Amino acid sequence: MNLMRRACATLLAIGLMSSCALAQDLLRVGKAGREAFSFVPVDIGVQMGFFKKRNLNVEIASFSGDARLQQAMAADAIDLSLASGPGMAFIVKGAPIKAVAAFAGPPLLFALIVPNGTTIQNPADLNGKTIGVSGVGSVTQWLVNQIAVKQGWGLGAIKVVGIGENAARLAAVKSKGIDGAVVDIATALNYVKSGEGRILARFGDAVGDFHVHVMFATNKVIADKPKAVTSFIEGWFETIAFMRTNKAKTIEIAAEVMGTDVELASAIYDELMPMFSNDGRFNPKALDVLAKSFVELKTLPTEPDMTKLYTETLLPK
Repeated sequence: MNLMRRACATLLAIGLMSSCALAQDLLRVGKAGREAFSFVPVDIGVQMGFFKKRNLNVEIASFSGDARLQQAMAADAIDLSLASGPGMAFIVKGAPIKAVAAFAGPPLLFALIVPNGTTIQNPADLNGKTIGVSGVGSVTQWLVNQIAVKQGWGLGAIKVVGIGENAARLAAVKSKGIDGAVVDIATALNYVKSGEGRILARFGDAVGDFHVHVMFATNKVIADKPKAVTSFIEGWFETIAFMRTNKAKTIEIAAEVMGTDVELASAIYDELMPMFSNDGRFNPKALDVLAKSFVELKTLPTEPDMTKLYTETLLPK
């Protein structure tokens, strides 16, 4: 009799475990760059179990820039994306998505690198030069434009070419195919460490109110799994809180994800943690800057009504 009871208890336990497994919501999450520290929180959240404890099965895929990421969302290949603020313009063009959280503010992530031996000594020497960016209409292109505007040259004075991932942009600089490139801070610091080039400009101080990174969700997943989307956002911000108070573990995972050493990951952590939001709320002033950037990039002919491009209803209460 006892054996039968134990067998029944075992079967019941197995059944409950299966039910829990079935209860997990699958969320396919895309990153607009494989090696960028900006998107490492999702990897940390997975490894630390912050999504799993919310019954989420998070699958991560990486893309080379916003454009390809948005194509994947339009094709229903992913449900959520970690991308750039300027990517909100895709919604105006008909992308079946909505911004659901603003997770990073000032563009501390980016730096403009140039090779040693170049005649370019400071930003004033960039007029007519060719700079590599992730893609046309990207935040990296907009940052280059800001240099031209501040120098009084006007938009388009600095030529930009969309190249894709940081590695591709760096390779183009090394081959002298372009004069410089905007890359993430990890790539920039590695480049300087190699002795091959230097950082010409940083963008954190140049841009005030801004949403450099935004989280998007497809209209389909918002309609079908709104609670799962909110749970993911909750897990994301629990991860950010963990990262702020657990530097050692954060840089251990970040170094692995980014393919770099712990020393560099630690330096990146110190530079970039201040840019992360703690709640995902959208800043009206930052949205105004983004609206203007769409016109400056010629992504859109006029500034859109930004209130139609995002929602805060899915943010944790």
